[in-house]
Amino acid sequence: MFIAMNRFKIVKGRESDFESVWRSRQSRLSERPGFIVFHLLKGPEREDYTLYSSHALWETKQHFLDWTHSEHFREAHKNAGQNRDLYLGGPEFEGFDVVLVEENPNYAPKTTE
Repeated sequence: MFIAMNRFKIVKGRESDFESVWRSRQSRLSERPGFIVFHLLKGPEREDYTLYSSHALWETKQHFLDWTHSEHFREAHKNAGQNRDLYLGGPEFEGFDVVLVEENPNYAPKTTE
């Protein structure tokens, strides 16, 4: 497995705008071979920004790389420059090969009815 992460420093007070951009986007990740799951994570607040991270899990690094060269990727990122006022600097990419997985055999997601 491969984890692709980006860190974003979001201007204080613009968090809901940033989250709205992500909620309204059409990523089409689920259409890509090898895609497993995506999370947008909200981290600690600092004096002038709030830290966010995107976290995508892929079957392999090659699946991730194939996505970055796809039309789906270009579509998902075509408006990225329109919201520069939300960011302090650009995203910081980090990629990781998974070397160990430990799952809780007793965990079952809660369902709502």
